[in-house]
Amino acid sequence: MGVVYHANYLIWFEVGRVELMRALGIEYKRMELDDDCHIVVVDVRCRYINSARYDEELCIRTRIAESRNRTIRFSYEVRRDNGQELLAVGETLHVICGSNGKPKLLPEKYRVILGTAPLSKSMGSHS
Repeated sequence: MGVVYHANYLIWFEVGRVELMRALGIEYKRMELDDDCHIVVVDVRCRYINSARYDEELCIRTRIAESRNRTIRFSYEVRRDNGQELLAVGETLHVICGSNGKPKLLPEKYRVILGTAPLSKSMGSHS
């Protein structure tokens, strides 16, 4: 049918999230290795508005909607590259856990950064 498979939107959310964290100076791998902080997805929501087509340039807008001591909520917009047409909106909720799988406090150094995070854009050809 020429449209992108629905689960790809969740992958784009992850790309947007990783790029936002990177833009803020935070690397997931360093969080895990240095601080034993794992950002575990506990809830995902996606509302599909229009279909993305194969080999189309898209823009993924990501922001931190809420940052608390043990949770982070990210929100997303998927748009055509021109930025005008909204294709999907979504959010993910994450719990901060140690390598033992138990919830833990997000270290202060991350809370300070994540509490004031700007909107991030991730663009590219996706299918």
